[in-house]
Amino acid sequence: MSELSTLLFADFESIRQTEHEFEFWSGRDLMPVLGYTSWRRFEEVIEKAIVACSQGGTDPNLHFIRGGRKVSVGSGAERILDDYLLTRFACYLVAQNGDSRKPVIAAAQSYFAVQTNGWRLDKS
Repeated sequence: MSELSTLLFADFESIRQTEHEFEFWSGRDLMPVLGYTSWRRFEEVIEKAIVACSQGGTDPNLHFIRGGRKVSVGSGAERILDDYLLTRFACYLVAQNGDSRKPVIAAAQSYFAVQTNGWRLDKS
C-alpha cells in the first residue's frame, strides 16, 4: 500500500461513525479527505454516484441517506447544512465518480476497489 493510500485509510477510518450497528460516513466529513473544498462540487460527485448506484441495479436509498448537520453561525444561531450519510459502498461509488486527476481520488479508487472486493451490494 502506498503512503498516500495508508494516510487515506487512516483518515477514512477515523471519520467512520456507527449508530445502532449501522456503519456510515458523513459526506461533509468525507469531502476534505477526498480533497474537495467545495460542497457544491462534492455534491455533484455524490449525485453522479447515486446515478451509478441506481443504473447498477442497487437501490441508492440503502446507501445514500440525505440528512443535515447543525452548525453554529455565530451569536448562538444555528443553521442546517445539507449532508449525506454514506455506506462504505456509497463511499466507493463516490470515489469512483471523483476527479481521478487528484492523487487522493486515484488512491481512494484503488483503496475502495480492494475494500469492496466481494462485498455484497444488498448489505448496508
